[in-house]
Amino acid sequence: MKIRSLLRSTFLAAALVPVMLAAPLSAETLSNDDVIMLLEAGLGEEAVIAKIETSDGNYLTDTANLLALRQKGVPSTVIAAMVKRSVVPVEMSDSSADPMAPHFPGLYLFDEAAAQPRMWKIDPTSSTQTKTGGILGYALTGGIASASVKAVIPGDKAKIASRVSRPVFYVYFDNDAGNSSGMFSTGFGAAIQTPNEFSLVKLMEKKGKREARMGSMNIGGAKAGVMDKDQIAFDYEQIAPSVFKVTPLNDLEPGQYGFVFAVGGGVGPGLAGSAGTAGARVFAFGVE
Repeated sequence: MKIRSLLRSTFLAAALVPVMLAAPLSAETLSNDDVIMLLEAGLGEEAVIAKIETSDGNYLTDTANLLALRQKGVPSTVIAAMVKRSVVPVEMSDSSADPMAPHFPGLYLFDEAAAQPRMWKIDPTSSTQTKTGGILGYALTGGIASASVKAVIPGDKAKIASRVSRPVFYVYFDNDAGNSSGMFSTGFGAAIQTPNEFSLVKLMEKKGKREARMGSMNIGGAKAGVMDKDQIAFDYEQIAPSVFKVTPLNDLEPGQYGFVFAVGGGVGPGLAGSAGTAGARVFAFGVE
């Protein structure tokens, strides 16, 4: 009988082992009092800081509580570790309709016509493929007629399109972190700082591609960048540090458009061996 009871207990214990192993340990959440208790128990600063850094914490870190911790002998290094663990990471969005909400750096189309308003992040296209237009007239007239230099954007249409004729855009720069290697970089360590450095243009639609005129040349010289006559006027206002609202001054006809800026170049031998830039970055969108 004792043997049978012993075997039954053994089997029961064996059956409980996997359950015990599978059961998650309850997560420990430290508080101000826990930190004080650990220090009073004789744990060194390094050990307490390691515990703080590897455990969940619910610390009171307002001015009054920080002073209270210091008065109880909590070292400044330990208090600093508690404060760091109390900082909640800022959640970035790529769709929030609230312009004041933190967004990832980029240019966004505000979709006010959607059932639930939201923003669409427009990914930039870097165009390093270029072509010249009017070169025959340029050659036949000895340079009196202008030849244009165009940036080529692959694809018939942009992925993002507005359903209103005067769309609203928001630009989120990341000036604090630096843009020298980001989407707003113009090359050579420089970067776009405000929408004033963009050009809004209507893209010429070709089979399987879109084009933006980025320069011209004639007997009188060469010009780099978007021509004044090709630029579409827009207004912008700063609504927060490094955040701008951009709106065209007039309604846009259905078609393909883009906010364009030149990348890494200037006047002189460049695109297609003529005036222009080494490339262009285009935030392309459509208007339906």
